[in-house]
Order: sequence, then structure tokens, then C-alpha cells
Amino acid sequence: MPLNVTFILGGAASGKSAFAEQLCATAGKGKVYWATAQIFDDEMREKVSRHLKQRGPGWVTVEEPETASKILAPLVSSQICLMDCATMWLTNHLLAEHDLDAATEELLSAVDRCQADLVIVSNETGLGIVPENKLARRFREAQGRLNIALAARADTVVQVTAGLPLVLKGTL
Repeated sequence: MPLNVTFILGGAASGKSAFAEQLCATAGKGKVYWATAQIFDDEMREKVSRHLKQRGPGWVTVEEPETASKILAPLVSSQICLMDCATMWLTNHLLAEHDLDAATEELLSAVDRCQADLVIVSNETGLGIVPENKLARRFREAQGRLNIALAARADTVVQVTAGLPLVLKGTL
């Protein structure tokens, strides 16, 4: 079992990553940043650069867009790992046309076996309208199921809106 799992939800640009980074920075443990995003254009390159500057020094950054066990299996109890984010991880699998159920099971199993504290960031996609296209509807449904599964495993669940945290489960 992981030592402690904190699951942070929020909309795009809600402040969830900054909040998650602050939690990790104050944990007093070795900080690992699991980057799930893939850089395909200048806009994403700029966003990644802003996030690196925002985090500051003292982080070990590991880029892995798909396989959770590669990142989580070697971690130890003296570390805290920030997965940013589950939404990009899911998108990577969806666009690669992987079996989402199998990929999700691999992620959840890796979370269950992890020996480090985990902070997992994800987008809340269920607050908007029903998307007009099949791929977007498939994504929204898969993201909702993934968020439910991660929240069930988490000790603490926090919704971040406008940079303000609201604890939904557990305590900070």
C-alpha cells in the first residue's frame, strides 16, 4: 500500500498543479515529479517550461506518458511523487488506441503497490455539457471512471477552484 495518496481535482487552469506542488514541497521528503504530458508543439513546450520554473529546484522529473509501474515501483517511503496529470496519462492511452480498461488497471495496481506518498492531479471533466463528438464523449466517460477509481483509493481528495482548495475526503 502507498503511504498516503492525495487526489487533487480541478478544472483547466484552476491552480490544482500549484496546490499539488506546494503539498509536495512541504512534505519533507524527496520530491519526484511524474510528467505524463508529451510535447508536440510550442504551446505545450512553453507550458512545460512554466511548470518547471514554478516548481523550482529540488525535484527529480521523470517523463513517462503511459506506464505507471516504471515510475511508481522503484519509489520508497522517503519520497513523495506528484503525478501531473492523470488526464494527460488517459489522453495518451486514448489517442494511442490502447485498451483503456487494461491501462487503468495497470495504473491502479501500481498506485496500490507504491511505497511512496502520492499526489495525483486530474481534471474534473464532468461539470460541462455533453460533448458533441464520440471521441470527446468517450474521453469524458473514461476520465470520470478513472477519477472515481482514484478518489476511492485516496486518503484525501481535494477540489481546487480558482486556486482555492476544498477538501472532499480526509484532511490536509
